[in-house]
Amino acid sequence: MPADLDAVAEATASGFHDAFGRDCAGVWSAPGRVNLIGEHTDYNEGFVLPFAIGARTSVAARRREDGVIALASALFPGKIRTIPLAKVGRRAVPGWAAYPAGVAWALGLAGRAAAGRGAAAAGTGGVSLYINSDVPTGSGLSSSAALECAVALALHDLHGLQRTRAELALACQRAENEVVGAPTGIMDQFASLFGEHGSAVFIDCRTIHGENVPLALEGAGLEIVLADTREQHAHAAGGYVDRRASCDRAARILGVRALRDVGLGDLSKASDALDAETLRRVRHVVTENERVLAAVASLRAGGLETDPSALGALLTASHASMRDDFEITTPALDLAASTAVEAGAVGARMTGGGFGGAVIALVATERAADVAASITAAFARAGFTAPLLSSVTPSDGARRDR
Repeated sequence: MPADLDAVAEATASGFHDAFGRDCAGVWSAPGRVNLIGEHTDYNEGFVLPFAIGARTSVAARRREDGVIALASALFPGKIRTIPLAKVGRRAVPGWAAYPAGVAWALGLAGRAAAGRGAAAAGTGGVSLYINSDVPTGSGLSSSAALECAVALALHDLHGLQRTRAELALACQRAENEVVGAPTGIMDQFASLFGEHGSAVFIDCRTIHGENVPLALEGAGLEIVLADTREQHAHAAGGYVDRRASCDRAARILGVRALRDVGLGDLSKASDALDAETLRRVRHVVTENERVLAAVASLRAGGLETDPSALGALLTASHASMRDDFEITTPALDLAASTAVEAGAVGARMTGGGFGGAVIALVATERAADVAASITAAFARAGFTAPLLSSVTPSDGARRDR
């Protein structure tokens, strides 16, 4: 393990000891993710192409036998929140604690705690957790999935649950859908659990099958510049919920299981059945699935080295579709994407659920500093909050760190 990650694990273990007065049993971590392409296609049973990033959430944990989940966090020093697992259920836990508590519930620990209430023991299935993260929240980098997956892996190991990683991903998604109340798809959790250094994860969200696709940026002389607009978003409310409802409604009207089953050739017929706004939503999903498949084909064929402009054009077209058809971008996101391309990026797009968050730009390494500076200057001229600029690379997924 790299020295910096080892230091984070040690700091997380130390935080656990300070919070709970005893040593943890181990430290687990999971990364945030950037979605290279494929936005709002996951809950439509389509295709996505994310990759895990270097920013991670670490969790120090120790098993309990009292049916309680006890939560401490580096963000709230000196505070411990305890929640009886038997009381965890759908929308039953307010605030950020819903994520780890929801994972315990989805993995069945809440049921085990409830079963133990009448026994001599106080309960079973509990855990103490200390959380430490450098994944920005509300920035489209899936801080929620990083937390869920780190907790899921910790609970899996501590309680000997014998689940596959795909099953852990589904449990994390269920926690976010039913306990948190955010109608997200499977992409974020899958990327966080299955990420590999130097690869993106191509996911078929219908079959829940994923495979790693080479994303050798350094070898191609490329970087992905991330521009965090610092506009916060929340998936449990607002536009994200509306977009999913619109897609579900369109699928019912068109008589298909999901919008995955609508092809490009079906759009003209769909225009007779749908209102103009809903048709735009459908068109985004259908064309975005095609862009994901084209991106995967390009990467598999070595397109990053031979013709990165092909992938770049797909990224830019994806942003235009999210702006014009799905209508989930903001003026700041649009400015970041357009400025990046004007400054020499091969392509750029919003990443994440939208309504705030971040833009990624595929850039030749020698142009990365110029692109970042151009975005910063454009934001200053527009009177926007200064963006946070960084470079992100495909990194390893969730693991036990100590």
